[in-house]
Amino acid sequence: MSDICEVCGLPKEICVCEDIAREQQKITIAVDKRRYGKIMTIVDGINAHDLDINALITQLKSKCACGGTIKDGKIELQGDHRTKVKETLEKMGFIVEVI
Repeated sequence: MSDICEVCGLPKEICVCEDIAREQQKITIAVDKRRYGKIMTIVDGINAHDLDINALITQLKSKCACGGTIKDGKIELQGDHRTKVKETLEKMGFIVEVI
């Protein structure tokens, strides 16, 4: 007998909870200038309770070939990676707005 998701009631193999959570979130991508003129790409609007934010940041860091961290629920990537991050998140099913 397969495990059943508590949220949607479907078997875990065909669970759609994460897909629905991705579609409901509105993500904004912005660039911030930090100390010594360093540029940071800020990804905001991701609900850490619905998604695995650690897996997401790992995927974004490897795609952009940069370092990054999670601070106050926001993903911060080193450098200006607006276009790569937008393309990657849209392929994953997120709705993205670039500021």
